Amino acid sequence: MRNLLVLVTACTFLLSCGKSSNSSSESGSIIKEAEKEPMVSKGDAKLDQYIYAGKELYDTHCSNCHQENGEGLASLYPPIKNSDYLDGRMKEVPCIIKNGIYGEITVNGKVFDQVMPGNFRLTDLEIAEITTFIYNSWGRSEGILNVKEVNKIMKECKKE
Repeated sequence: MRNLLVLVTACTFLLSCGKSSNSSSESGSIIKEAEKEPMVSKGDAKLDQYIYAGKELYDTHCSNCHQENGEGLASLYPPIKNSDYLDGRMKEVPCIIKNGIYGEITVNGKVFDQVMPGNFRLTDLEIAEITTFIYNSWGRSEGILNVKEVNKIMKECKKE
């Protein structure tokens, strides 16, 4: 019975992902309430896949400090949502996720000085997915940072 339920759920998911249309309002896009599910489909299957997987990974590895809504935690952990620190740094963020960040940083005019430990267990693909999620949520629409780009970035980034 359980296997049947899993099969039906998987088929339903695959069928819903396969819908396509020329109209952006009918594209089968994933549109959720911004605070609960801050992702919007661009109609690009690979981008949507990265965003979806990235949200799951963000919830597991990042939301404890940066919060599910991306607003950070008071003076302890900086926000990701509306963060000026992230502006123009899409190709630096994978290094920060992997190796952490130490010392003071200023986000939206506020100084934060908590260590963000690196997450060495995440694969380059997972880091690409988290980065893509972050840069396509909470009002951002930066597109995909794919795993090949993250592979290159990881070879060049230095451990803090």
